[in-house]
Amino acid sequence: MKVILRLVLFLFLAALIVASAFSYLQVQGERSRLEGELDSRASVLAESLQESVKSLLKTKSTKKLKSLAGRLANRERLMGISVYDSLSRRLASSSRFLAGLEDSLTQVDRVVSSGEAASAFLQVKKEKILLRTVPVFAEEKIAGAITVVYDAAFIDQRIEGIWKSNFGRLLLQTMLVILAAAFLIHWSVTGPVAQIVLWMKNLRTTGKGPRKIDIPRGDLLKPISDEIILMAKSLAAARSLQEEDAKMQVQPQTHWSPERLREFMHHELEGKRLLVVSNREPFMHKKEGSQIECIVPAGGLVTALEPVLRACGGVWIALGSGDADRETSDSRGKLAVPPDEPAYELRRVFISKEEEEGYYYGFSNEGMWPLCHITHTRPIFRLEDWMSYQNVNEKFAQTVLDEIKDDTEPLILIQDYHFALLPFLIKSKRPDARIAIFWHIPWPNPEVFGICPWKQEILVGLLGADLIGFHIQFHCNNFLESIDRFLESKINWEHFTVERQGKLTSVKPFPISIAFPEASDSSDSELLRVSGINSFRESVLKKIGLNAAFIGAGVDRIDYTKGILERFRAVERFFEKYPSFIGRFTFVELGAPSRTHIKRYHDLMAELDEAVEKINWRFQSENWKPIVFLKAHHSHQEINLFYKACNLCMVTSLHDGMNLVAKEFIASREDEDGVLILSQFTGASRELQDSLIINPYSIEEMADAILKALTMDQDERVKRMRRMREVVRERNVYRWAANMVTDLSRMRIKNKTESELIKHF
Repeated sequence: MKVILRLVLFLFLAALIVASAFSYLQVQGERSRLEGELDSRASVLAESLQESVKSLLKTKSTKKLKSLAGRLANRERLMGISVYDSLSRRLASSSRFLAGLEDSLTQVDRVVSSGEAASAFLQVKKEKILLRTVPVFAEEKIAGAITVVYDAAFIDQRIEGIWKSNFGRLLLQTMLVILAAAFLIHWSVTGPVAQIVLWMKNLRTTGKGPRKIDIPRGDLLKPISDEIILMAKSLAAARSLQEEDAKMQVQPQTHWSPERLREFMHHELEGKRLLVVSNREPFMHKKEGSQIECIVPAGGLVTALEPVLRACGGVWIALGSGDADRETSDSRGKLAVPPDEPAYELRRVFISKEEEEGYYYGFSNEGMWPLCHITHTRPIFRLEDWMSYQNVNEKFAQTVLDEIKDDTEPLILIQDYHFALLPFLIKSKRPDARIAIFWHIPWPNPEVFGICPWKQEILVGLLGADLIGFHIQFHCNNFLESIDRFLESKINWEHFTVERQGKLTSVKPFPISIAFPEASDSSDSELLRVSGINSFRESVLKKIGLNAAFIGAGVDRIDYTKGILERFRAVERFFEKYPSFIGRFTFVELGAPSRTHIKRYHDLMAELDEAVEKINWRFQSENWKPIVFLKAHHSHQEINLFYKACNLCMVTSLHDGMNLVAKEFIASREDEDGVLILSQFTGASRELQDSLIINPYSIEEMADAILKALTMDQDERVKRMRRMREVVRERNVYRWAANMVTDLSRMRIKNKTESELIKHF
């Protein structure tokens, strides 16, 4: 408050000086203008009398001169007229006041002697007057002079009025501006500073500040408050880690957190870096007009791994796919991420359009993707695609080798089917490297895998890893059976290891998960807490211009493996079987377009649009639609709105490795309500047993599951959701990373011991 008072006082003094200066300048200008106008009036009058006075001076008719002077005495502000001869003697005057005015004689002497008119403003008897004297010429000689006297007191009166009105008005306006500025400063500076101080005091004394600091949007203090919040969160995280360490001494089973994972990695890896290799990068830079925006690409892999790198640090090596990625990286393609709070390094690998076409769209997504998912889409294998796939894997291998050239026994975690050859390529050059590869999609049975023309090369490439991870044991079994069918090797079915040419590889399930969020302080969570689920649901529907009592949600990358078309048909069948829900239930599909120039994906988009149009045409009314299909790359905030508002979420994949959408939905439901309808062909169905597990190929079964979800008793919904939330909270991505890295780091020690024993014997 003292700051505001000092500021107001300073501004008041400044305003006083400014108002005085501007008023003074205005007064001086007005005075000059009024005096000039009065002088001009006096000059005009005096000059108009020159001819009359000249003729009277010739006749020396004093009586007529006095009569002339008297007739003009009634003019406005005219105080009198005097006429003088060539010797400066007064011949006639219209006022006694002028008769005693000695200053007029002095001025007349100057005019008569110089022949030039003169003016003077004088103060006489507390009154201000104007004397204007002009010469009178006769035959080019000065015959006399005329002096007119005007009352100039009105000028001072006018000036005084200006001071009173203008100065007061200007000062008042300035004061209003000062008060507005003081309010603005209090609202946007001192007020937020006080809030930040209170927030930090609460954090210091209780360990918990308010959920957020309400800083006006776009405020100057916003960057400062953001940094303070980040710092406070770091302090809170450190405190949480200390508390967690204390708890661990009492109870060994605690939830995995970023802090616990960071501490664990520090001890387990003894300061070594973690290198992650994936096709998709965690941050992409794209040009939007003249600006460059940093976006987070959609996808389960980024959702799962990005929190791990934040916690552990290290390097993420990925394909640079943004059109502004090169100019935002250094000469080696590296930059620190995340942009707001760097925690690890991103190294981008750049390939040509032709390589991307063959490696990514061709072999990876027209070959391996349909091969592994077994969704009755025929895989396409072309030699040129296979060549591009090999070239890109070799390019990534060179990048990894360059990154680890100064590391001893580096730890490398490779992601997914894009890099099946990479483990062997790295291990052949760096036998000391500790390599794990996690296969995020299903692994098919040997009969299906045998379709691939280069099956042996892929298996050899994968066996270059020390550890191969899948989501579930069933996929591990399929992989080992494929090895048994197509490669000469020794398989230990008891320990799930493969030994080939003296190299031992372990194959294990590691069900991937997400970073389970703590209590959210987002605006939508706050609105939900304040308004309740019904009002919140209504506000979400209003955003898409609809009214409904119930909402269903689906969140997917638009892919034929996700069962989106089957889901739409199940919604249609639901309305056929249970028409009482027509006008009351709306299903919202948030679909992210993907690989649209691959024909199968292009055809799928057309099929989905046609199905939605048909179903809506059949059932929709004026303010209601059965299906809303939102095709865009939606932000996490937009997706969370529908996660939190919906009555049910449908995950109907025809075949999926895990499907993290199911876990994201569970994690978002802080209200412990809502129902998950989950395909039996997802890895998530092994863990989330309290969901309504369905066969996505059975339209009838899915339609009945929608009815069951909408009519389920609230107590049952809450019990199911609580149990699933506990599963997702306990089996989070930090636990997944810890388990995988632990197995990898300790496996290398085991391998070394076995090698030494073999040499010994």
